[in-house]
Amino acid sequence: MTAPPEPAASVARTLADLARETGATLDGDGSVAVQRVGTLERAGPGDIAFLANPRYRRALDATRASAVIVAPADAGATALPKLVSANPYATFARVAQLLQPAAPITPGVAAGAMVDRTAHVAATASIGPFAVVEAGARIGERVRVGAHCVIGRDCAIGDDSELKPRVTLYARTVLGRRALVHSGAVLGADGFGMAEEDGRWIRIPQAGRVVVGDDCEIGANTTIDRGAIDDTILEDDVKLDNQIQVGHNCVIGAHTVIAGCTGLAGSVTIGRDCMIGGGVGIVGHLTICDRVTISGFSFVTKSITAPGTYTSGMPVMAHGEWLRNAAQLRHLDELARLVKKKAGEDRE
Repeated sequence: MTAPPEPAASVARTLADLARETGATLDGDGSVAVQRVGTLERAGPGDIAFLANPRYRRALDATRASAVIVAPADAGATALPKLVSANPYATFARVAQLLQPAAPITPGVAAGAMVDRTAHVAATASIGPFAVVEAGARIGERVRVGAHCVIGRDCAIGDDSELKPRVTLYARTVLGRRALVHSGAVLGADGFGMAEEDGRWIRIPQAGRVVVGDDCEIGANTTIDRGAIDDTILEDDVKLDNQIQVGHNCVIGAHTVIAGCTGLAGSVTIGRDCMIGGGVGIVGHLTICDRVTISGFSFVTKSITAPGTYTSGMPVMAHGEWLRNAAQLRHLDELARLVKKKAGEDRE
């Protein structure tokens, strides 16, 4: 039996170092060394855990972690050495990055890769085995292109970006700096543009691009279609989960996050600082304003013009109860008509 792969290498850091590098407040012995992050329930010696939700404060008493990250209100709830932060979850994320830094880059072009002579690849970039870089492409400093990636004609990838294995960028796709694109993602495929004539479909050539800003992340098997005429745009710091479909000519505002299996039809505009749950469907040509949260599995059929949280769909219930409620819903329009008629009679 083959042994399981070794976990990613971690680097031990003292609590004082972590406090200094994350901006958190040190409370307790700063010489305590940690090298992994863990949950309160499963952490052990050498681990640092975090408490972000007061509902789990009880687990703080029983944790075996060497140190914890807590909010100021919870600092007195444990004698363990701790980092105190107004946002424990964000501090946990920064600590995790420090304890598990990315492997050092090995510049150069691996055996089996094909790089067109007109492409520009920075000397500090790394091109993985069997990757293809087509004519006119520009690969920035310290970029990592994984095995079997395809970088199309005239693409541009900004400094410090990483493409995991088997990412495909169609021609003229632009990635900003520090982008992370996971395996199987396809950026720049044709948008679904068809015109009907005499019962047959005429394909509309898609002439736009996909343009992705700085600090964006695109999940595994996510697809982003290029625009029909204008570009499909992701502004800075957009985070997309796995298996998301972004239709042609969509614009997603900066700092917006979208969870898995969501689908955006063509020409949807989403504002800045939005949070969209998993499995959401948004029909074409709608606009979602800034600072909107949409609950998972919602179906958006009209534009949203005011910030806030929006939900559609029916929560799970026992099947028999659902059948009864569904039967009643079928008569809702009839009931509304009767109520309206009755109200009119009463006024007479």
